[in-house]
Amino acid sequence: MDSELYKNYLDILKQELVPALGCTEPIAIACAAAKARRLLGSFPESLEMKLSGNIIKNVKGVTVPNSGGLKGIDIAAVLGMVGGNADKALEVLEEITPEHIARAKELASRGICTYSLAENVPNLYISAKAVCGGHYAEVVIAHQHTNIIKMEKDGEVLLDRTQEAEEKTDDTVDRSRLTVKDILDFADQVRMEDIEEIISRQIRLNTAISQEGLDNNYGAQIGKTLMHVWGKSATTRACARAAAGSDARMGGCSMPVVINSGSGNQGITVSLPVIVYAEEWEVSRDKLYRSLVVSNLIAVHQKYYIGSLSAYCGAVSAACGAGAGITYMYGGTYEQVSLTIINTLGNVGGIVCDGAKPSCAAKIASSVDAALMAFHLSIQNKSFLPGEGLIKGDVEETIKSMGYIGRVGMKTTDTEILNVMIDRVNVDQYC
Repeated sequence: MDSELYKNYLDILKQELVPALGCTEPIAIACAAAKARRLLGSFPESLEMKLSGNIIKNVKGVTVPNSGGLKGIDIAAVLGMVGGNADKALEVLEEITPEHIARAKELASRGICTYSLAENVPNLYISAKAVCGGHYAEVVIAHQHTNIIKMEKDGEVLLDRTQEAEEKTDDTVDRSRLTVKDILDFADQVRMEDIEEIISRQIRLNTAISQEGLDNNYGAQIGKTLMHVWGKSATTRACARAAAGSDARMGGCSMPVVINSGSGNQGITVSLPVIVYAEEWEVSRDKLYRSLVVSNLIAVHQKYYIGSLSAYCGAVSAACGAGAGITYMYGGTYEQVSLTIINTLGNVGGIVCDGAKPSCAAKIASSVDAALMAFHLSIQNKSFLPGEGLIKGDVEETIKSMGYIGRVGMKTTDTEILNVMIDRVNVDQYC
């Protein structure tokens, strides 16, 4: 692998695998509100939020971290405005105190924050406009959760990257150059000192929140239930530990996670199953780290085609990455890793995303289970065949075809999911 491609792949990992506190959509709202307040220079009398449908969808049903169990778009925004640290990006709510929570709850109940659906905007779009005494400050985030594309104060545009903004956070990386073959080559060749900090942090933080989910009663307790009902096989532990991390995270746990593709749930899903199988097979630390490189980059590779937010459940692409990482750890060939990806997508590709909420843990468990079945098929060189549904002649074309479905084919589905969630359609007339 040439040095330029090596650096590109390493920089992708550095960009993607960063810590976040709680579900990334409410955190992004809190971040925008915190930055708008700071830009305004005084405490706002009102806060106006304009949000894309996918942001509304992913904030409506999830507990805002460090909020004392509160939910809602207004809570996320006002909490960020009241006590958020605008310099901490996806850890903006890390310093929230009980006093901040009490004040945010009181202000939200008074209706200081309003929000509306923004039309004809990117799938990930947040505008926070803070107003006080005839002055205003507006901050706009788009495409990625911390990607500020516009800042304006009292009519003066301080930053405007609207035209050149693309679905990436940094022009120094090129996700279009990801391929399964090159990912495996990179994993074989990457120097441990280059990934030590990145991967060790993912293992440490994501394992901790998974254990928190198993030890306590969050959400629907999917992880705990699986461990109780299915026993403690490696398959069960892989599904349960990934689900337990999501149980805790969707339930408002304040512990940070290392994300993948902008999502904590996806970060949990790409990592925990691989960690479980490394323990089961007693592989070396070196092998675990390289397997997590495969898992993370395969997930990012798929999301490049799907997009940051869509009606396509990200647990599928993340679990697909985990299955590929486990196949690599097992000693699988390029062909067998490819078959694991194909077999997973041929099974659960297209699970719909109806927002961030406790049931995400169940979708994660189902997706990981499908990826593990795909792994067992692949090592026997068994797979679904080209022409069967969306399966194409090779793994890259299959990934692209599924990405097209997620980004383009499910666009209308995404709109209708939102319509149902916010009661903009009477489903009885269709049933």
